[in-house]
Amino acid sequence: MYLDLALIAGAILVFSSIAGRVEKSWLSGPIVFVFFGFLIGPRALDILSLEMQRDMLKTLAELTLALVLFNDAAGAELKALRRQIPIRMLAIGLPLTLLLGFGAGVLLFSELSIIEVAILATILAPTDAALGQAVLKEEAIPANLRQSLNFESGLNDGICVPILLVLMALAIEKASHASGYQLALSYLATELGIGLLVGVVLAVFSIHLLRFAREQGWLSTGWIQLTVFALAITTFATAQSLGGSGFIATFCGGLLFGHRLKGQHGDLLRFGEGIGDAFQLITWVLFGAAVAGKALPHLTWQAFGYAVLSLTLLRMLPIFISLSGTGVSTEGKLFLGWFGPRGLATIVFAIMVIDTDLPNGDIIITVASFTVMMSIILHGISAKPWVKLWAQK
Repeated sequence: MYLDLALIAGAILVFSSIAGRVEKSWLSGPIVFVFFGFLIGPRALDILSLEMQRDMLKTLAELTLALVLFNDAAGAELKALRRQIPIRMLAIGLPLTLLLGFGAGVLLFSELSIIEVAILATILAPTDAALGQAVLKEEAIPANLRQSLNFESGLNDGICVPILLVLMALAIEKASHASGYQLALSYLATELGIGLLVGVVLAVFSIHLLRFAREQGWLSTGWIQLTVFALAITTFATAQSLGGSGFIATFCGGLLFGHRLKGQHGDLLRFGEGIGDAFQLITWVLFGAAVAGKALPHLTWQAFGYAVLSLTLLRMLPIFISLSGTGVSTEGKLFLGWFGPRGLATIVFAIMVIDTDLPNGDIIITVASFTVMMSIILHGISAKPWVKLWAQK
Protein backbone atom coordinates (compact mmCIF):
# COMPACT_ATOMS: atom_id res chain seq x y z
CA MET A 1 0.00 0.00 0.00
CA TYR A 2 2.78 2.44 0.87
CA LEU A 3 4.53 1.69 -2.43
CA ASP A 4 1.26 2.44 -4.24
CA LEU A 5 0.94 5.77 -2.45
CA ALA A 6 4.57 6.63 -3.16
CA LEU A 7 4.19 5.87 -6.87
CA ILE A 8 1.00 7.89 -7.30
CA ALA A 9 2.06 10.85 -5.15
CA GLY A 10 5.48 10.88 -6.80
CA ALA A 11 3.88 10.95 -10.24
CA ILE A 12 1.73 13.94 -9.22
CA LEU A 13 4.82 15.69 -7.83
CA VAL A 14 6.76 15.23 -11.07
CA PHE A 15 3.80 16.20 -13.24
CA SER A 16 3.08 19.35 -11.21
CA SER A 17 6.67 20.43 -11.87
CA ILE A 18 6.38 20.08 -15.65
CA ALA A 19 2.65 20.79 -16.12
CA GLY A 20 3.35 24.11 -17.81
CA ARG A 21 5.50 22.42 -20.44
CA VAL A 22 3.02 19.60 -20.95
CA GLU A 23 0.18 22.06 -21.52
CA LYS A 24 2.09 23.52 -24.47
CA SER A 25 2.33 20.11 -26.15
CA TRP A 26 -0.26 17.67 -27.52
CA LEU A 27 -0.11 15.74 -24.26
CA SER A 28 -2.53 16.20 -21.37
CA GLY A 29 -2.67 15.16 -17.73
CA PRO A 30 -5.16 12.33 -18.34
CA ILE A 31 -3.05 10.89 -21.19
CA VAL A 32 0.05 10.90 -19.00
CA PHE A 33 -1.62 9.39 -15.95
CA VAL A 34 -3.63 6.71 -17.75
CA PHE A 35 -0.44 5.58 -19.49
CA PHE A 36 1.41 5.67 -16.16
CA GLY A 37 -1.34 3.60 -14.55
CA PHE A 38 -1.21 1.06 -17.36
CA LEU A 39 2.59 0.92 -17.08
CA ILE A 40 2.59 0.08 -13.36
CA GLY A 41 -0.52 -2.09 -13.62
CA PRO A 42 -0.89 -5.88 -14.05
CA ARG A 43 -0.62 -5.79 -17.86
CA ALA A 44 2.88 -4.24 -17.75
CA LEU A 45 5.25 -3.91 -14.76
CA ASP A 46 2.64 -5.18 -12.25
CA ILE A 47 3.88 -3.16 -9.28
CA LEU A 48 0.57 -1.57 -8.25
CA SER A 49 -1.51 -3.45 -5.69
CA LEU A 50 -4.60 -5.06 -7.24
CA GLU A 51 -6.31 -5.09 -3.84
CA MET A 52 -5.85 -1.34 -3.60
CA GLN A 53 -7.35 -0.89 -7.04
CA ARG A 54 -10.46 -2.91 -6.26
CA ASP A 55 -11.07 -1.19 -2.94
CA MET A 56 -10.20 2.33 -3.92
CA LEU A 57 -11.25 2.88 -7.53
CA LYS A 58 -15.01 2.92 -6.91
CA THR A 59 -14.84 5.14 -3.79
CA LEU A 60 -12.24 7.47 -5.25
CA ALA A 61 -14.09 7.86 -8.54
CA GLU A 62 -17.36 8.55 -6.73
CA LEU A 63 -15.82 11.17 -4.45
CA THR A 64 -14.06 12.77 -7.40
CA LEU A 65 -17.26 12.99 -9.42
CA ALA A 66 -19.06 14.41 -6.37
CA LEU A 67 -16.44 17.16 -6.11
CA VAL A 68 -16.57 17.88 -9.83
CA LEU A 69 -20.38 17.94 -9.87
CA PHE A 70 -20.53 20.31 -6.91
CA ASN A 71 -17.86 22.65 -8.28
CA ASP A 72 -19.31 22.68 -11.79
CA ALA A 73 -22.83 23.31 -10.51
CA ALA A 74 -21.69 26.00 -8.04
CA GLY A 75 -19.65 27.74 -10.71
CA ALA A 76 -22.38 27.60 -13.35
CA GLU A 77 -24.01 30.92 -14.17
CA LEU A 78 -27.72 30.18 -14.13
CA LYS A 79 -28.28 33.23 -16.31
CA ALA A 80 -26.52 31.21 -19.03
CA LEU A 81 -29.73 29.18 -19.24
CA ARG A 82 -31.21 32.19 -21.01
CA ARG A 83 -28.65 31.85 -23.76
CA GLN A 84 -29.59 29.82 -26.79
CA ILE A 85 -26.42 27.78 -27.28
CA PRO A 86 -26.03 25.91 -23.96
CA ILE A 87 -29.75 25.40 -23.38
CA ARG A 88 -30.18 23.96 -26.87
CA MET A 89 -27.20 21.65 -26.37
CA LEU A 90 -28.76 20.34 -23.16
CA ALA A 91 -32.45 20.35 -24.12
CA ILE A 92 -32.10 19.14 -27.72
CA GLY A 93 -28.55 17.86 -28.23
CA LEU A 94 -28.42 15.60 -25.15
CA PRO A 95 -31.74 13.79 -25.78
CA LEU A 96 -30.81 13.29 -29.45
CA THR A 97 -27.44 11.88 -28.37
CA LEU A 98 -29.21 9.41 -26.09
CA LEU A 99 -31.62 8.37 -28.84
CA LEU A 100 -28.91 7.95 -31.49
CA GLY A 101 -26.73 6.08 -29.02
CA PHE A 102 -29.62 3.75 -28.26
CA GLY A 103 -30.26 3.13 -31.97
CA ALA A 104 -26.61 2.42 -32.70
CA GLY A 105 -26.45 0.04 -29.72
CA VAL A 106 -29.48 -1.93 -30.93
CA LEU A 107 -27.86 -2.37 -34.34
CA LEU A 108 -24.40 -3.34 -33.06
CA PHE A 109 -25.10 -5.41 -29.92
CA SER A 110 -27.73 -8.09 -30.45
CA GLU A 111 -26.74 -9.77 -27.17
CA LEU A 112 -27.68 -6.73 -25.08
CA SER A 113 -31.22 -6.26 -23.82
CA ILE A 114 -33.13 -3.08 -24.65
CA ILE A 115 -32.48 -1.70 -21.16
CA GLU A 116 -28.78 -2.60 -21.31
CA VAL A 117 -28.46 -0.74 -24.61
CA ALA A 118 -30.15 2.28 -23.02
CA ILE A 119 -27.71 2.06 -20.10
CA LEU A 120 -24.75 2.02 -22.51
CA ALA A 121 -26.08 5.08 -24.34
CA THR A 122 -26.61 6.94 -21.05
CA ILE A 123 -23.16 6.08 -19.71
CA LEU A 124 -21.51 7.57 -22.80
CA ALA A 125 -23.72 10.66 -23.13
CA PRO A 126 -22.19 13.02 -20.49
CA THR A 127 -19.02 14.93 -21.34
CA ASP A 128 -16.07 15.91 -19.16
CA ALA A 129 -15.23 19.60 -18.84
CA ALA A 130 -11.88 18.78 -17.23
CA LEU A 131 -10.66 16.96 -20.34
CA GLY A 132 -11.59 19.98 -22.43
CA GLN A 133 -9.60 22.52 -20.39
CA ALA A 134 -6.99 22.78 -23.13
CA VAL A 135 -9.54 24.55 -25.33
CA LEU A 136 -11.69 26.15 -22.63
CA LYS A 137 -8.77 28.31 -21.53
CA GLU A 138 -7.74 29.43 -25.02
CA GLU A 139 -8.81 33.00 -25.80
CA ALA A 140 -8.44 32.32 -29.51
CA ILE A 141 -11.70 30.38 -29.30
CA PRO A 142 -14.76 32.70 -29.18
CA ALA A 143 -15.86 33.26 -25.58
CA ASN A 144 -19.48 32.28 -26.20
CA LEU A 145 -18.40 28.87 -27.51
CA ARG A 146 -16.02 28.24 -24.61
CA GLN A 147 -18.60 29.28 -22.01
CA SER A 148 -21.33 27.19 -23.64
CA LEU A 149 -19.13 24.11 -23.78
CA ASN A 150 -18.14 24.53 -20.14
CA PHE A 151 -21.74 25.04 -19.02
CA GLU A 152 -22.99 22.01 -20.97
CA SER A 153 -20.21 19.75 -19.70
CA GLY A 154 -20.82 20.88 -16.14
CA LEU A 155 -24.53 20.03 -16.17
CA ASN A 156 -25.09 17.08 -18.52
CA ASP A 157 -23.62 14.50 -16.13
CA GLY A 158 -25.99 15.66 -13.39
CA ILE A 159 -28.92 15.39 -15.81
CA CYS A 160 -27.92 11.85 -16.82
CA VAL A 161 -27.77 10.57 -13.23
CA PRO A 162 -31.54 10.09 -12.70
CA ILE A 163 -31.89 8.52 -16.16
CA LEU A 164 -29.19 5.98 -15.34
CA LEU A 165 -30.68 5.27 -11.91
CA VAL A 166 -34.07 4.32 -13.27
CA LEU A 167 -32.58 2.23 -16.08
CA MET A 168 -30.39 0.29 -13.66
CA ALA A 169 -33.35 -0.27 -11.34
CA LEU A 170 -35.28 -1.72 -14.27
CA ALA A 171 -32.34 -3.82 -15.42
CA ILE A 172 -31.82 -5.62 -12.13
CA GLU A 173 -35.52 -6.12 -11.34
CA LYS A 174 -36.57 -9.73 -12.00
CA ALA A 175 -40.27 -9.31 -11.25
CA SER A 176 -43.08 -8.76 -13.75
CA HIS A 177 -42.98 -5.73 -16.02
CA ALA A 178 -45.64 -3.89 -14.05
CA SER A 179 -44.00 -4.64 -10.73
CA GLY A 180 -40.58 -3.83 -12.16
CA TYR A 181 -41.63 -0.41 -13.38
CA GLN A 182 -43.38 0.37 -10.13
CA LEU A 183 -40.31 -0.58 -8.11
CA ALA A 184 -38.06 1.35 -10.49
CA LEU A 185 -40.16 4.48 -10.17
CA SER A 186 -40.29 4.07 -6.39
CA TYR A 187 -36.50 3.63 -6.33
CA LEU A 188 -36.00 6.68 -8.52
CA ALA A 189 -38.31 8.79 -6.35
CA THR A 190 -36.40 7.74 -3.24
CA GLU A 191 -33.01 8.45 -4.79
CA LEU A 192 -34.12 11.81 -6.19
CA GLY A 193 -36.15 12.86 -3.18
CA ILE A 194 -33.53 12.13 -0.54
CA GLY A 195 -30.74 13.46 -2.75
CA LEU A 196 -32.57 16.70 -3.46
CA LEU A 197 -33.55 17.18 0.19
CA VAL A 198 -30.02 16.54 1.51
CA GLY A 199 -28.45 18.80 -1.12
CA VAL A 200 -30.80 21.70 -0.41
CA VAL A 201 -30.71 21.39 3.40
CA LEU A 202 -26.92 21.20 3.66
CA ALA A 203 -26.42 23.99 1.12
CA VAL A 204 -28.80 26.33 2.96
CA PHE A 205 -27.23 25.44 6.31
CA SER A 206 -23.71 26.06 4.98
CA ILE A 207 -24.66 29.37 3.37
CA HIS A 208 -26.15 30.70 6.63
CA LEU A 209 -23.21 29.31 8.62
CA LEU A 210 -20.66 31.07 6.40
CA ARG A 211 -22.55 34.36 6.45
CA PHE A 212 -22.96 34.27 10.24
CA ALA A 213 -19.29 33.34 10.75
CA ARG A 214 -18.20 36.17 8.45
CA GLU A 215 -20.31 38.70 10.37
CA GLN A 216 -18.79 37.51 13.64
CA GLY A 217 -15.25 37.61 12.25
CA TRP A 218 -14.71 33.92 12.95
CA LEU A 219 -13.50 32.88 9.50
CA SER A 220 -9.89 31.79 9.06
CA THR A 221 -8.09 32.35 5.78
CA GLY A 222 -6.51 28.91 5.96
CA TRP A 223 -9.51 26.85 6.97
CA ILE A 224 -12.05 28.60 4.76
CA GLN A 225 -10.35 27.01 1.77
CA LEU A 226 -11.64 23.59 2.84
CA THR A 227 -15.28 24.69 2.80
CA VAL A 228 -16.31 23.50 -0.66
CA PHE A 229 -14.38 20.24 -0.37
CA ALA A 230 -15.94 19.45 3.01
CA LEU A 231 -19.44 20.49 1.93
CA ALA A 232 -19.32 18.42 -1.27
CA ILE A 233 -18.11 15.27 0.51
CA THR A 234 -20.53 15.75 3.42
CA THR A 235 -23.44 16.20 1.02
CA PHE A 236 -22.51 13.15 -1.06
CA ALA A 237 -21.87 10.84 1.90
CA THR A 238 -24.98 11.94 3.82
CA ALA A 239 -27.27 11.33 0.85
CA GLN A 240 -25.70 7.94 0.13
CA SER A 241 -25.97 6.84 3.78
CA LEU A 242 -29.68 7.77 3.85
CA GLY A 243 -30.44 5.79 0.70
CA GLY A 244 -30.49 8.70 -1.72
CA SER A 245 -28.31 9.65 -4.65
CA GLY A 246 -25.16 11.45 -3.56
CA PHE A 247 -24.68 12.73 -7.11
CA ILE A 248 -28.13 14.33 -7.22
CA ALA A 249 -27.42 15.83 -3.79
CA THR A 250 -24.08 17.38 -4.77
CA PHE A 251 -25.45 18.62 -8.09
CA CYS A 252 -28.50 20.32 -6.54
CA GLY A 253 -26.56 21.52 -3.51
CA GLY A 254 -23.86 23.01 -5.72
CA LEU A 255 -26.41 24.88 -7.84
CA LEU A 256 -28.05 26.40 -4.77
CA PHE A 257 -24.74 27.15 -3.03
CA GLY A 258 -23.35 28.97 -6.07
CA HIS A 259 -26.58 30.83 -6.80
CA ARG A 260 -27.09 32.11 -3.25
CA LEU A 261 -23.48 33.19 -2.71
CA LYS A 262 -23.19 34.58 -6.24
CA GLY A 263 -19.80 36.34 -6.61
CA GLN A 264 -18.67 35.63 -3.05
CA HIS A 265 -17.46 32.07 -3.64
CA GLY A 266 -14.73 32.42 -6.27
CA ASP A 267 -11.81 31.65 -3.95
CA LEU A 268 -13.72 28.77 -2.35
CA LEU A 269 -14.37 27.12 -5.69
CA ARG A 270 -10.77 27.54 -6.90
CA PHE A 271 -9.43 25.58 -3.95
CA GLY A 272 -12.14 22.95 -4.37
CA GLU A 273 -11.19 22.61 -8.03
CA GLY A 274 -7.55 22.11 -7.02
CA ILE A 275 -8.44 19.20 -4.75
CA GLY A 276 -10.74 17.82 -7.43
CA ASP A 277 -7.91 17.95 -9.99
CA ALA A 278 -5.65 15.93 -7.66
CA PHE A 279 -8.41 13.36 -7.14
CA GLN A 280 -8.92 13.14 -10.89
CA LEU A 281 -5.27 12.43 -11.57
CA ILE A 282 -5.29 9.59 -9.03
CA THR A 283 -8.48 8.23 -10.61
CA TRP A 284 -6.82 8.25 -14.03
CA VAL A 285 -3.88 6.24 -12.68
CA LEU A 286 -6.15 3.60 -11.19
CA PHE A 287 -8.30 3.58 -14.33
CA GLY A 288 -5.23 2.91 -16.46
CA ALA A 289 -4.10 0.12 -14.18
CA ALA A 290 -7.35 -1.58 -13.17
CA VAL A 291 -9.71 -0.99 -16.09
CA ALA A 292 -7.95 -0.01 -19.31
CA GLY A 293 -5.52 -2.92 -19.32
CA LYS A 294 -8.26 -5.47 -18.68
CA ALA A 295 -10.64 -4.03 -21.27
CA LEU A 296 -8.28 -4.12 -24.25
CA PRO A 297 -8.08 -7.94 -24.58
CA HIS A 298 -11.89 -8.09 -24.82
CA LEU A 299 -12.19 -5.47 -27.54
CA THR A 300 -14.46 -6.46 -30.47
CA TRP A 301 -15.23 -4.74 -33.74
CA GLN A 302 -18.66 -3.85 -32.40
CA ALA A 303 -17.16 -2.20 -29.33
CA PHE A 304 -14.61 -0.35 -31.48
CA GLY A 305 -17.30 0.78 -33.90
CA TYR A 306 -19.59 2.05 -31.15
CA ALA A 307 -16.71 3.94 -29.50
CA VAL A 308 -15.87 5.67 -32.77
CA LEU A 309 -19.52 6.53 -33.39
CA SER A 310 -19.94 7.78 -29.82
CA LEU A 311 -17.10 10.27 -30.20
CA THR A 312 -18.16 11.42 -33.68
CA LEU A 313 -21.61 11.01 -35.26
CA LEU A 314 -23.59 10.23 -32.09
CA ARG A 315 -22.34 13.44 -30.46
CA MET A 316 -21.62 15.79 -33.34
CA LEU A 317 -24.82 15.35 -35.33
CA PRO A 318 -27.17 16.10 -32.38
CA ILE A 319 -25.13 19.18 -31.44
CA PHE A 320 -25.13 20.37 -35.07
CA ILE A 321 -28.91 19.93 -35.28
CA SER A 322 -29.55 21.55 -31.90
CA LEU A 323 -27.67 24.71 -32.91
CA SER A 324 -29.54 25.28 -36.17
CA GLY A 325 -30.81 28.84 -36.32
CA THR A 326 -28.58 30.13 -33.52
CA GLY A 327 -26.13 31.94 -35.78
CA VAL A 328 -23.23 29.69 -34.82
CA SER A 329 -20.94 29.07 -37.79
CA THR A 330 -20.43 25.61 -39.26
CA GLU A 331 -16.96 25.45 -37.74
CA GLY A 332 -18.38 26.51 -34.38
CA LYS A 333 -20.97 23.73 -34.49
CA LEU A 334 -18.31 21.18 -35.41
CA PHE A 335 -16.07 22.48 -32.64
CA LEU A 336 -18.79 22.18 -30.00
CA GLY A 337 -19.72 18.73 -31.28
CA TRP A 338 -16.19 17.37 -31.36
CA PHE A 339 -15.01 18.67 -28.01
CA GLY A 340 -17.34 16.56 -25.95
CA PRO A 341 -14.74 14.26 -24.35
CA ARG A 342 -15.83 11.28 -22.24
CA GLY A 343 -14.16 10.98 -18.88
CA LEU A 344 -14.89 10.88 -15.19
CA ALA A 345 -18.70 10.61 -15.30
CA THR A 346 -18.49 7.70 -17.73
CA ILE A 347 -15.98 5.92 -15.48
CA VAL A 348 -18.18 6.34 -12.39
CA PHE A 349 -21.30 5.26 -14.27
CA ALA A 350 -19.44 2.20 -15.57
CA ILE A 351 -18.36 1.29 -12.04
CA MET A 352 -22.00 1.54 -10.96
CA VAL A 353 -22.79 -1.03 -13.67
CA ILE A 354 -20.08 -3.35 -12.32
CA ASP A 355 -21.74 -3.26 -8.90
CA THR A 356 -25.14 -4.30 -10.29
CA ASP A 357 -23.85 -7.50 -11.96
CA LEU A 358 -25.81 -7.04 -15.17
CA PRO A 359 -25.85 -10.15 -17.40
CA ASN A 360 -23.88 -8.36 -20.12
CA GLY A 361 -22.18 -5.79 -17.94
CA ASP A 362 -18.74 -6.82 -19.22
CA ILE A 363 -19.66 -5.68 -22.74
CA ILE A 364 -20.85 -2.32 -21.43
CA ILE A 365 -17.66 -1.89 -19.38
CA THR A 366 -15.45 -2.75 -22.36
CA VAL A 367 -17.20 -0.27 -24.67
CA ALA A 368 -17.21 2.50 -22.06
CA SER A 369 -13.55 1.95 -21.12
CA PHE A 370 -12.33 1.92 -24.71
CA THR A 371 -14.38 5.03 -25.55
CA VAL A 372 -12.81 6.91 -22.64
CA MET A 373 -9.31 5.80 -23.70
CA MET A 374 -9.93 6.91 -27.28
CA SER A 375 -11.37 10.21 -26.07
CA ILE A 376 -8.39 10.95 -23.84
CA ILE A 377 -6.00 10.46 -26.75
CA LEU A 378 -7.98 11.95 -29.65
CA HIS A 379 -9.28 15.01 -27.83
CA GLY A 380 -5.90 15.52 -26.21
CA ILE A 381 -3.92 15.56 -29.45
CA SER A 382 -6.51 17.54 -31.45
CA ALA A 383 -6.97 20.43 -28.98
CA LYS A 384 -3.82 22.43 -29.73
CA PRO A 385 -3.94 22.11 -33.56
CA TRP A 386 -7.57 23.31 -33.65
CA VAL A 387 -6.77 26.24 -31.39
CA LYS A 388 -3.83 27.22 -33.63
CA LEU A 389 -6.01 27.09 -36.73
CA TRP A 390 -8.60 29.30 -35.06
CA ALA A 391 -5.92 31.75 -33.88
CA GLN A 392 -4.61 32.16 -37.45
CA LYS A 393 -7.92 33.57 -38.68
